Amino acid sequence: MTHLVLGHPSTHGDGYQLNTTNILRQAVTTHPEQEIAYRDSRGQWRTTTYAATWKRVGRTANALASLGIGPGDVVGILDWNHLRHFELYWAIPGTGAVMLQMNLRLAADDLAYVVGHSGASVVFVDESLVGQAAELARRCPEVRQWVVMTDRPLAEVEHDLPDAIDHEALLAGQPEEFAWPIIDERSAYSACYTTGTTGRPKGVFYSHRGIVLHTMMWAADQAVRDDDCVLLTTPMFHAQCWGLPQVGVYARSRIVLPGRYSAEQIDVLADAMVRFDVTVTNGAPAIFAPMLEHLRSLPDPPDLSRTRMISGSTEPPLSLMRGYYELTGAQIVHGYGATETTPLVTSNHLKPSLVARLDEAERWDLKRSQGLPVAGVDIRLLGPEGDFLPHDGRAVGEICIRGPWITTSYWRAEDNDQRFHRGYWRSGDLGTITADGYLKVTDRLKDVIKSGGEWISSIDLENALVEHPSVREAAVVGAPHPQWQERPVALVVPASPDDEVDPDALREHLAQGFAKWQLPDEILVVDQLPRTGVGKIDKKALRAEHGDIFA
Repeated sequence: MTHLVLGHPSTHGDGYQLNTTNILRQAVTTHPEQEIAYRDSRGQWRTTTYAATWKRVGRTANALASLGIGPGDVVGILDWNHLRHFELYWAIPGTGAVMLQMNLRLAADDLAYVVGHSGASVVFVDESLVGQAAELARRCPEVRQWVVMTDRPLAEVEHDLPDAIDHEALLAGQPEEFAWPIIDERSAYSACYTTGTTGRPKGVFYSHRGIVLHTMMWAADQAVRDDDCVLLTTPMFHAQCWGLPQVGVYARSRIVLPGRYSAEQIDVLADAMVRFDVTVTNGAPAIFAPMLEHLRSLPDPPDLSRTRMISGSTEPPLSLMRGYYELTGAQIVHGYGATETTPLVTSNHLKPSLVARLDEAERWDLKRSQGLPVAGVDIRLLGPEGDFLPHDGRAVGEICIRGPWITTSYWRAEDNDQRFHRGYWRSGDLGTITADGYLKVTDRLKDVIKSGGEWISSIDLENALVEHPSVREAAVVGAPHPQWQERPVALVVPASPDDEVDPDALREHLAQGFAKWQLPDEILVVDQLPRTGVGKIDKKALRAEHGDIFA
C-alpha cells in the first residue's frame, strides 16, 4: 500500500490556484485580436474577437451576481454550440459557481432529475429550446430563474416559462469589468451527468484544477497552437465538448462555433471545415462519415493536410480514416475517454520506435486502437479475480483509470464502491494493452457476447461490417440462445436507400477475419438504429427488441 511522503519544502508558488478564468484572461492579454467565428440563430456566420468576448464575459459575470449567483451555486445551460454558450463557459465558473451541462437530448424525466439532483437554481436557455425548458420548469420548481437567450426582444418569443428574463436585456446595464475572485482550485467548475442505459444519470463534478491540467495535456498532446483553427463539433453540453473549448483558448487558436446543426445539416460542418481552414476538431464517426461524403461531392477536394480530427464514441472504420487521408490529407486521431475522465485519456499516434518495425498495412491497423495513454494518467486492466493483468496484448480485462482529471466518486451516489477499485475508476469497458502501450477496447462488459463459453467482440464485428461498401452503420448484440447461451445478431443500415444488402455476402466478408462460430446467426437490414441521448447506439433497446429471436 503506497503512502504519501513529505519531502523537502519547495520554493515554488504552489499556492497559485489553477482557475479557468486565467485561461481566457491570459489569451486575451497576448491575442486580443484573435478571431472567434460563430453562426447566429438565423444560421449566418459572424465574427468577434477574444477581446470583445472577454468584455461580454465580464458583463455576464456581473449579470450572474445580480441574480444572486455566487460561489458554490449551480447554473444550468440549455443551448447548442452558440457564442452565448461559449461566454457562459467562462463567466459561470469564473464567479465560483458551477456550470451545469444540460444534455438537451435526454428524456424529460432524466433531464429534470439532473436539474434537481445537481441543485441548479438558475438556467440559461436558448430561444429554440423554450418549449423543452417549459416542460422542465413544470417538473423543477426549485429553479428560481429562467433566462432566455435570443437575438429578438423577449416579448416576441412565445414561451410558457415562469417570470423569464431576457439575457441581452440583463447584460445591457452591466459593467464590462468584473472583480474575478481567486477560487480554490479544488472547487467544482462544471458538472456533467452520465447517460448510462441503466439507472439514473450520475453526476461528475469537475474541478478547476482538473480541467486546467487536462487542457494543458490536451494542447501538448495534439500540438495545438495559435496558428490553428479549432472547430467545436461535439456538443458543448456533453463532457464539456471534450475539453476542446478550453484547449483552443489556452492555445490562442481561432475558434469556430457552428451553433445549432442536425444530422441532416452536416454540410454546415463540412463547409465550415473548408471555409475557415479548420486544423483541429472533434466528433464521432457518425458525424465524420457524412461529412466525408459531402466533401467528396465538392468539385475540388479541400487541402486539410494540417487537420487533426479527434474521433471518439466508437471505433472509426479504416475506410473512414483512409478516406479522409486520401481525399483531403486529414488525419483522424482515435481517442478514448468518458464523462468521468474529463474526458481524454488516450490518443493514437505512431511511436517513433514502430516506424521501421511496421509496414503500411500494420500502421493502418494500429490506428484502429484507442492509442497510448496521455501523459498524466494511469491505465490498468482489472481481471475477474480483482488483480491487474499484464500488458501483453492478449490479456482482456476491465479498463481502469486514475489521474488528476479522473473522477474518484459520483455526486451523491449510493453505488460508488462498485465503480471504483483501489483508486481507479472502473470504466465498464473490456480491453487489452499491448507491450508497446496501445489500448484496444474489445467490448463493453454488458455488451460482450458469451457463446458456448467463449467471448465474441461485438465491436470487432461491427467494425468489420461497416468496412463492407453496402453498409453505412452496424450494431451487433447478443440474444439468448437455448444451446449456446448467447448468439450474435447483427443489424445493418444500408449505405444508401437504393443499396441491396445481401446477408450471405456480408457473412462471406466477415469470414475473412472471423471463425465460423463467431459469425452472426442473424443479419437484419434496418432503416436506422436507435440511439441514446448522446448519439450512441442504444444496445439496451436492441437487446430488448430482439431478445426472443432464437426462442
